[in-house]
Amino acid sequence: MDENLNRTLDAVGPRLKQLRLRRNLTLTDLAEETGISVSTLSRLEAGLRRPTLEQLLPLARAHNVTIDELVDAPLTGDPRINLRPIAAGDGSTILPLTRRPGGIQAYKFVLPAGDDNRVPDLRTHEGYDWVYVLNGTLRLVLGDEDLTLQPGEAAEFDTRTPHWFGATNSGPVEFLSLVGRQGERAHVRATPRPGTS
Repeated sequence: MDENLNRTLDAVGPRLKQLRLRRNLTLTDLAEETGISVSTLSRLEAGLRRPTLEQLLPLARAHNVTIDELVDAPLTGDPRINLRPIAAGDGSTILPLTRRPGGIQAYKFVLPAGDDNRVPDLRTHEGYDWVYVLNGTLRLVLGDEDLTLQPGEAAEFDTRTPHWFGATNSGPVEFLSLVGRQGERAHVRATPRPGTS
């Protein structure tokens, strides 16, 4: 086997361990998330076993990295970021803007024109969300409140509050969403630092 390929494969184990520890996951947590046994994950991280493509795919998905990042593939010299949109069945598109594990995750949502009479399907989950409208009118149902946000308006809330996003019948809407862990909030600087203007 090519010496460079051997070095690349040997480096995957420590990288897997680093990604898992950065996310504060145990081997058991990762096994549940990926369907790969704890003993196999342990051997992969220790370099006692070479990863297969069938193992790399769920590991890359779990750690929110590309397979290229997982195996530290050489850079191509192309400065463009290859963002892969996720198309939902309702005609909406979600574009992940961050690829690092942990911390606040950023997304761009594009929702097709909606129906103002639609009954929202409110959801809850752990975390904190900050939303900023780019274009169109966003309908945000947050608990008992039914709000509309225009371009340039923002909202932030604890995602344990039942919530739902949608476009109005006036047309599609584009918005950014920053989602963090419970208790993690976006920090907004309201005044300049001393000595700056």
